[in-house]
Amino acid sequence: MSRTGTFRLMLIGALVLVLGGIATTAYALRDTAQQTPDTPAADAQAASTSPSPAKPAFTGWSDPELVGKPYGTKVPGLLTFRGNPTRTYYGQGPVPRTMPVHKWQFPKTGGMCRMSEDKGKTTQWCGNGWTGQPAVFEKDGRTWVVFGAYDGAIHFLDAATGERILPDFPTGDIIKGTVTMDPDGFPLLYSGSRDNFYRVIALDRDKPTELWKLSANAVKPTMWNDDWDGSGLIIDDYLFEGGENSQFHIVKLNRGYDANGKVTVNPKLVFNTPGWDAQLLKDFGDTNVSIENSVSIYKNVVYFANSGGLVQGWDISGLKEGRTPTRVFRFWTGDDTDASIVIDEAGFLYVGSEYEKGNARAKQVGQMLKLDPSKPDNPVVWSVKDQGSKPAGIWGTPALFKDIAIYDTTGGDVMGLDRQTGAVRWKFHVPGNETWQSPVVVDDTLFIGDCSGVMHAYDVKDTNAQPKLLWEMKIGGCIESTPAVWKGAMYFGTRAGAVHSLSVS
Repeated sequence: MSRTGTFRLMLIGALVLVLGGIATTAYALRDTAQQTPDTPAADAQAASTSPSPAKPAFTGWSDPELVGKPYGTKVPGLLTFRGNPTRTYYGQGPVPRTMPVHKWQFPKTGGMCRMSEDKGKTTQWCGNGWTGQPAVFEKDGRTWVVFGAYDGAIHFLDAATGERILPDFPTGDIIKGTVTMDPDGFPLLYSGSRDNFYRVIALDRDKPTELWKLSANAVKPTMWNDDWDGSGLIIDDYLFEGGENSQFHIVKLNRGYDANGKVTVNPKLVFNTPGWDAQLLKDFGDTNVSIENSVSIYKNVVYFANSGGLVQGWDISGLKEGRTPTRVFRFWTGDDTDASIVIDEAGFLYVGSEYEKGNARAKQVGQMLKLDPSKPDNPVVWSVKDQGSKPAGIWGTPALFKDIAIYDTTGGDVMGLDRQTGAVRWKFHVPGNETWQSPVVVDDTLFIGDCSGVMHAYDVKDTNAQPKLLWEMKIGGCIESTPAVWKGAMYFGTRAGAVHSLSVS
């Protein structure tokens, strides 16, 4: 994710680039010197003649040095949606660079299906989908694959065989989001369900055991519904989670062990705030303001967006001392923003927004954005529009790779954008429409599934070159679930009803 160059870019007026039929508007380009980790040439000689002072240890919630790196060191694996608090860790190779082996599917026959009500209509839901990325981690000498599914259960599988390690944990409705494994080594799993509850589940019993649950109706006021799509973050014994009740929650977990060595929790809700404000309701003209994305944390600020397009940042620096979090950033995209916010090493936000209402704000702002939260009055660094139809825009969470940001649109376009300027470096199309999967890049390989049921792998080592197709495999069923890549294999589900394992051998 390096950036090169030491010259200063100055933007006068609006720069409009039309590349591949997509309009890119650069509103404000931050100085390159502020964005690059490279040592300026003028300072290089001085640096070579004097010793560098020791860098002070980071104090705060989310260390910028860990952008793109695993979620701690105590539990090896992909523990939450997009891997870490900045949603920038995608797994570990080696990856399948040639046609992989379809190693197993779960279940072997039939599908994980359930009837569920959404917006007053009851239909059958099968498999898993948006976001649905399995958690993959190493525990007790084996690799686990854990996921919630549309059958209303959490499943615990052996990555090598696809067989159950623990019995399923049933909930009262479907599970859409990604589970989170405790990053500090406690045998705890965190997951929401459409049955109204977000749960803490113990894994050190004969069967998965609920230790605590938070109701979507535990706080007031609420809007929209009682689902929990977001994948929670756990840092320093605190849980951070947004809900489709349109509230953001912080819970002190108070984890520990009892006299018999079994894990315990004694959670306390210490903060909550609406994901909306009066101005949003006035401007948006709708009460669908649920928080469906997974919250992100950079340094001492937690970021999230909602279905009304409101992007917020809350300062949590004084949380442990009992100080109430305060809002330090507010930006309105104009339309539904369910994709998780991705944060780079310099603190810039990469935001994908949908295009459904087609209002003036969404038309002006665009659907793929880079924001600078240090400039709250004018944070747009660049934006790219995707407004050729309705609906259009972004459902999948962007991926950062070297000097590009990779987005996919609901219409099936996949683009690599220059991280500094927003210029479209390359673009290709996948079939099936409703491309909601979040792109994943590991070992210079981009994985993206489409709604015709095909998983694709592309070589993106040269970020300036058109990606080269390495292989594609027909799985069947719309692939909305974001793949989890870990040590030679990848795991993902489809709407046809099963979760699949593809392996290098």
